[in-house]
Amino acid sequence: MAAIAESLFQGAWVLLLCGSVLVVSVAATVFQVRRRPLAGAGREPERSDQLFWDLFLGSAVALPALLIPTLSSPVAGLFLAGAAVASGIAAYRGSPRIAARLSARRQSRKYLPLYTAAQAEHSMLLERWRRYELDPAYCIDFPAMTDVRLPHTAAVIKAMREAEQLRAARHQEYPPAVERFGRALAAAEQAAGISAQGH
Repeated sequence: MAAIAESLFQGAWVLLLCGSVLVVSVAATVFQVRRRPLAGAGREPERSDQLFWDLFLGSAVALPALLIPTLSSPVAGLFLAGAAVASGIAAYRGSPRIAARLSARRQSRKYLPLYTAAQAEHSMLLERWRRYELDPAYCIDFPAMTDVRLPHTAAVIKAMREAEQLRAARHQEYPPAVERFGRALAAAEQAAGISAQGH
């Protein structure tokens, strides 16, 4: 009786181990094969035999994981084959979402330093602008900077609002919007007769 229990226990462990390896290898292979077309042509140079190697490596792992339990129990092999097919279908259907998520994460990592630098520049530009609104001496000396009827000042207000909205949304267009705000502010200062050394 103890020998039968031990044999069942070992069989369950083999089935669990081989099943896990099989399901993961099939899902990873399907995802890898499907990911390349989803990434878009021309994104990175592909070797012509890459599909073959993806399938070969996936098969080299998946086939032994399927054959070993099948030799001891055809029923277990049938069960594992079904699990492999299910994991392949799930990977095929889920790969666009996963690829999009990975791409978004990659873009976010690339974008973060630009966003941080834009935030610092934006804060400096806002400080520069607030002098014309809050400092009475600047208001008296440069009234054009707060007169929104003037085209240059109106352009500053428009660029400033756009940058604020994109900053709140953490949009990828935020750094270019900060650059536009800086150029608009410099143009308005120049039109008002403020020298570059004045700020």
